[in-house]
Amino acid sequence: MKALSIDNQTQEVKELDLNMAANTLYTFFSSILIDELPSIKEHVIYSDANALSEKKKAYFIGEQLVIGDALIFGREDFNDTDAKITQEELASLINTDVNEFYTEVLELLSATDINLYRAFEVEKSGENISLNTEWVLYTFNIADDRTKEYFINELKKSLATGENPEKYMQKMAQLAMNVAG
Repeated sequence: MKALSIDNQTQEVKELDLNMAANTLYTFFSSILIDELPSIKEHVIYSDANALSEKKKAYFIGEQLVIGDALIFGREDFNDTDAKITQEELASLINTDVNEFYTEVLELLSATDINLYRAFEVEKSGENISLNTEWVLYTFNIADDRTKEYFINELKKSLATGENPEKYMQKMAQLAMNVAG
């Protein structure tokens, strides 16, 4: 099956021909913890869930934060298929400009077992909304400098007290929802 891989150190995109079996993803990442990100139309991005704690390089595919190597397949009706996106198209979506806010927050979170993509719920107008830590980072990244500083300082305090980092992110997501009205 045609797949594309991204090397986290070089951001080089390679085309691979993989035989999809039960252990293909685990073998590729040398890990049993795999994240599945559906951020490219009709494709799925697989990444190593341990990459943050291993302090692997972060980058963006479009607006999707990815840490470590990535493996991209096509996706049709919840099934993996041949990747339809070309190497050139995928390479054009890669952005290695991870700013200071992301860098500092990811460094702080690397000492935890948080999963950036695990969903949690917040409430807005009486309705439960599923969000994740990656969304919180994106939201606070576009805030003004004082808000970013507040976020980082409160994260440091939270981690120093041993608070679950996911609970902190859920609290910050709720705060963002409250501000949004």
